[in-house]
Amino acid sequence: MSTTVTRATADDTVVGSHSVHTRGPAAGTSLRLLAAQGIAQLPEAFRKLDPRHLWHSPVMFVVWLGAVATSVSALVSPSFFAVSLAFWLWLTVLFGNLAEAVAEGRGKAQAASLRETRTHTLARRLDPSGIESLVAGADLAVGDLVVVEAGETIPGDGDVVEGVASVDESAITGESAPVIREAGGDRSAVTGGTTVLSDRIVVRVTTAVGESFLDRMIALVEGTTRRRTPNEIALSILLASLTLVFLCAVATLVPMASYAGAPQEFVVLVALLVCLVPTTIGALLSAIGIAGMDRLLRVNVLAMSGRAVEAAGDVSTLLLDKTGTITHGNRRAVRLLPAPGVSGEAMRDAAHLASLADQTPEGRSIVELCGQLGSDETAVPDGTVLVEFSAHTRMSGVDLPDGRQVRKGAGSAVAAWVEAPADPEVTDAVEEVSRHGGTPLVIAERTASGGRRVLGVVHLKDVVKEGLQERFAALRSMGIRTVMVTGDNALTAAAIAEEAGVDDFLAEATPEDKLAFIRKEQEGGRLVAMTGDGTNDAPALAAADVGVAMNTGTSAAKEAGNMVDLDSDPTKLIDIVEIGKQLLVTRGALTTFSLANDVAKYFAIIPAMFTVAYPSLERLNVMGLSSPQSAITSAVIFNALVIVGLIPLSLRGVRFRAASASAVLRRNVLVFGLGGLVVPFVGIKLIDLVVSTLPGMG
Repeated sequence: MSTTVTRATADDTVVGSHSVHTRGPAAGTSLRLLAAQGIAQLPEAFRKLDPRHLWHSPVMFVVWLGAVATSVSALVSPSFFAVSLAFWLWLTVLFGNLAEAVAEGRGKAQAASLRETRTHTLARRLDPSGIESLVAGADLAVGDLVVVEAGETIPGDGDVVEGVASVDESAITGESAPVIREAGGDRSAVTGGTTVLSDRIVVRVTTAVGESFLDRMIALVEGTTRRRTPNEIALSILLASLTLVFLCAVATLVPMASYAGAPQEFVVLVALLVCLVPTTIGALLSAIGIAGMDRLLRVNVLAMSGRAVEAAGDVSTLLLDKTGTITHGNRRAVRLLPAPGVSGEAMRDAAHLASLADQTPEGRSIVELCGQLGSDETAVPDGTVLVEFSAHTRMSGVDLPDGRQVRKGAGSAVAAWVEAPADPEVTDAVEEVSRHGGTPLVIAERTASGGRRVLGVVHLKDVVKEGLQERFAALRSMGIRTVMVTGDNALTAAAIAEEAGVDDFLAEATPEDKLAFIRKEQEGGRLVAMTGDGTNDAPALAAADVGVAMNTGTSAAKEAGNMVDLDSDPTKLIDIVEIGKQLLVTRGALTTFSLANDVAKYFAIIPAMFTVAYPSLERLNVMGLSSPQSAITSAVIFNALVIVGLIPLSLRGVRFRAASASAVLRRNVLVFGLGGLVVPFVGIKLIDLVVSTLPGMG
């Protein structure tokens, strides 16, 4: 006859890897879907032709001015050549607007789905005397206490101050499994619009109406609060400077051409200017930045600003919390070390029995290990008394019907219980486990006849997550230093750091230690990223260049960070850094391509302008273009079409490979620099073959 012992599973936060609102990054960049998005955003692209919008991009504003001037010239002196140039110049501006509109459109679509989750709810507000009153959720103020029970919607963002409940947050994270929210811990924050599934909680409202987390998400994904980053501003200044240089250069050609006896039409000079200025990167710059934030959102990370995404790409030091990031959330039993004269089976069965009353993750891991080693989990005699862990005894175990008692606990506690000195080999095993950063738990028994003995040692250790060593090695190749932060002692921390492959560790870390470490790194010119979820992490999150707060964490942590991980997965910090670097690599690659492809346009337009006056310049017509008119028109058409061709790449991002900065630079120069030289020669020639068949172009 046996009795079955039921072991409860601990409630814990369940995280997902994707949100239903942001699922499908691969599908999002397919050509078919992109074409549909482009058609849908055409009205917005036309609206962006407003010069009040375009003047923020100096390059595209110059193209807009050129299109206006060319259109006026074509009306005053009509010709197929002038009308064609005006038409394609307008398309150049439109295509640039379309890239930005498509990028923004994705955010607006996600914002629309988020808006659907907002509901106008009634709240059960508590007054200071504890009396409930029913008020509209919109009337709640910061500091109000509200009661929420099973089946009710949480009316606003806040912290749980009383109770524990299961909450459905699928509206925010897309993860269907419920999560646990409770008072007094790092899982106390709740979001307005989510639903309580069980029990009763009291929530203190922490945000005013219109400033909730969901409201901020909607505003951010729509791009209404997006500001250009420092690098983006610097690149815009560079592009504006180049535009001014080329404008002066084209202006000086007017008297030079007249002196050479080859005066140029106004529309030709405009075409030359448009083809010389870096229109490609000028048109795509905004879309690249918006797409970077979009890629983060697609992995369920909300960046509070574009600056945070960019900073992630420049990070040189990563602070990674040990528990839950580098290791699994709890220590696990990995081996049993029997004492001399004790069989492996006897040690296994005793460890299993002693852990039945231990409902901690460590205790359950011992039961699981014993089961893997062949222990019969149902072989527990009727009448068995489970002895739960207590602070007084510091042990747990069972009292069996035959008078036998089995206990599990710290070495000193078990030694006092058996009232006998530990066997030297057992002492050595305890020291060995501790030396390797593990936690030793000793198993002992008392028999009905009074016999007492130690049966062996259970080795608990922090289990490092699979694949992290390779990822840390990849980060190291990019020049990023990884630092593990833990409250463990230095000996344990050193062992885990070596196994995980991190570069350094901060042991016995307090909030003050984390903050001091971050400031020391920043004083050396390094950018620092870290994750956190508790109020005690808030100072460090605020000080870090990239502070990623967990959505399960406290309101203080989320307010302090500049990113929020909706899935509450600390390991995602590594993905965030890679996405940030992809943003910088994409911007650099397309800038290289944009500057390089101007070379082919020189060979197309300069010979076309001056061959009549200087026949020897015909040698520069290496593409063998049909006529000056077709050469200029073909260059302008290519200048417009290349923007459309690069929109998918700007939204998807250049494929990121872990490598050093010098290796990335070499790749960009070889692939995008050389590509930027070759592609225009081929493209302009192919376009010329078509254009030259049109009237007035031969």
